[in-house]
Amino acid sequence: MKKPFEVVDFTRIEGQPCPCGVARRAFVDAADLPITVHRTSITADARVHYHRRLTEVYYVLECGEGARMELNAEEISVRPGTCVLIRPGTRHRAIGPMEVLIVVSPKFDEQDEWFD
Repeated sequence: MKKPFEVVDFTRIEGQPCPCGVARRAFVDAADLPITVHRTSITADARVHYHRRLTEVYYVLECGEGARMELNAEEISVRPGTCVLIRPGTRHRAIGPMEVLIVVSPKFDEQDEWFD
């Protein structure tokens, strides 16, 4: 019988390169869960990209002073505790070093990363 819960230790998940930096993706194999949760380390300005199907929610855990998000060419300041909803089609990137928790719905699909 399947357990009714799962626990993930992000420090034990291998980091994967992504346009934002290095992502540790949790619950990828949980077939009954329609999302993935990523802890992403951004050490430099990320590359502008967008998703055609995926919705992302960024929650800023830590960031340097002056950290920002670029959303459709508009820059917004972020700080720890800031939460940003990014709908499909929104060109986006993180600017400055930060550590973010990202919830992705539906599950993350690297084939849905697009660059202009």
